[in-house]
Amino acid sequence: MQSVKRYLWDRRRAIGVFALFSLIFLGVFALYRLPLGAVLYPAGVCGVLGCVLLGLDLRRARERHRRLEQLSRLPGAVMGEFPAPAHQDDRDYQHIIRLLCQEQAVRAGEMERRYGDMVDYYTVWAHQIKTPISSMRLTLQSQDTPTARQLLEELTRIEQYVEMVLAFLRLDADSTDYLFREYDLDGILRGAVRKFSTQFIRRRITLHYAPLSLQVLTDEKWLTFVVEQVLSNALKYTPDGGEVWVELERPATLCIRDNGIGIAPEDLPRIFQKGYTGYNGRMDKKASGLGLYLCRRICANLGHRISAQSELGKGTTIRICLKREQRWVE
Repeated sequence: MQSVKRYLWDRRRAIGVFALFSLIFLGVFALYRLPLGAVLYPAGVCGVLGCVLLGLDLRRARERHRRLEQLSRLPGAVMGEFPAPAHQDDRDYQHIIRLLCQEQAVRAGEMERRYGDMVDYYTVWAHQIKTPISSMRLTLQSQDTPTARQLLEELTRIEQYVEMVLAFLRLDADSTDYLFREYDLDGILRGAVRKFSTQFIRRRITLHYAPLSLQVLTDEKWLTFVVEQVLSNALKYTPDGGEVWVELERPATLCIRDNGIGIAPEDLPRIFQKGYTGYNGRMDKKASGLGLYLCRRICANLGHRISAQSELGKGTTIRICLKREQRWVE
């Protein structure tokens, strides 16, 4: 019924013109005292025929509207043929839309090419910069001094930033490669803990960790990135002499907990947003607001869930539910 009302409203001018012409004929016949039946009968016949034609046109209009609704739900790149134009205006609009779709396709291809070049450049840059980092690491490892140990920590932080750049660039790339297998969670955790071992020792932060004995279906490289980011945040916001717990909540939820400075209640709902640093990040002056955002995106792609619980001044708990959800990764 609503479509009929809209159709009649769109055709209101033609219907009004027909009614106006009928009234003109009636008025002229009345003035000349001619039989009114001579105009009422043709007007009635024309009215019936007009209703039939309006009904057929309404049917075609509904079909065009249905087809256009289907096309509106498709991206411009795969948009099919438009319905047959009913007027010259339809032809003009369809021509404009085709030109816009062609322009959009050209711009999308250009942006994709530029994005691919940027990813290739930073990928090469990341691999090249790892060579001097490895060289500096070997040099510093041969010097068992407090300064060398502190420089090794800073070097580890540089490596982490390089990996963050690569993860950020590869996250939406078509070439992102996920290899899902059954992995030993303890193997992933031991590698991540070993990476930050010097910080735990130098800052006298106690690590509470016992083997979890859990096999998880995941991608080792990407889950390792998430665990390292969470551990890095725990170390960053835990004072010297603090404690960090790595535990398992059954059936398959990894908990990384600290007794650091915690997160403000107003910041907690937004810590996984892109670029959001919150009060702690503004105080630290070095936070990028990308670490936890990347963790959330990666966990979503892996079929895992990540959440945070915190109390200001008492610490933060990050939970990673490793029970994989059904999800297709493109």
